[in-house]
Amino acid sequence: MVHALVVLPGGSAGPPATGLEVAYVAPDGTELRCPLADAWAVSFEHAAPVRAFASYRRQPNLPGLWWSATTGGHVGCESWLERDHVMLLDFDPAVVGISSQPFWLFWAAANGRPLSHAPDYFARRDDGTAVIVDCRPADRRGPRGVVKLEATAAACAEVGWEFRLLGAPDPVVARNVRWLAGYRHPRHRVEPAASRLREVFAEPLPLMDGAAEAGEPLAVLPVLFHLLWSHELTEDVSVPLHGGSLVTRGTIR
Repeated sequence: MVHALVVLPGGSAGPPATGLEVAYVAPDGTELRCPLADAWAVSFEHAAPVRAFASYRRQPNLPGLWWSATTGGHVGCESWLERDHVMLLDFDPAVVGISSQPFWLFWAAANGRPLSHAPDYFARRDDGTAVIVDCRPADRRGPRGVVKLEATAAACAEVGWEFRLLGAPDPVVARNVRWLAGYRHPRHRVEPAASRLREVFAEPLPLMDGAAEAGEPLAVLPVLFHLLWSHELTEDVSVPLHGGSLVTRGTIR
């Protein structure tokens, strides 16, 4: 059962009498709250953020917006760590929806003290399953934070969502995907170059050799990088991307 609720800053709307409850903001701005057991049916990938990102002078973290090729809109991030992880969600071909700060989770501690937590991201996969992501460096998971993260993990398990507590991503993967992300916008899908590249890389070829075979490299490379981003072409992003990287045909996203 879902009912209206004013979602107050900091999750100060109060804990439920028993169990856990979820508060979120629908796309039309309506603020709602439901028992955890009913949260599986909510399309959190379309939810608005439940809290604003702080921005102030000499701020240690760097908040911003990531333009998502998956959603065609902006997704918030509060740090470079969050930016890298929302970028990797955006790059994942199985992800079809992403939202930041998707909901507040409310519950009461054993002593009755109200507790709340807003995860960093909700991602919907193409098979209907969901992933909840919290981004925390290993050295910034204090005792209070661990309690909230463990409760969030348990709540996700109850609903059937995957929970990921993530620190710094693999630096090589992040660097490669960050480069490809510069070409994620559909404006880089230029014909006939895109079709020609898919033909050339029907069998594995070194990146620069295939680009040269497809046309003038300066004109073709942005299209090639876009196709690598969209997984229509593929290469191993776990090793540094270079001119000799083997590229082959992937799958259309």
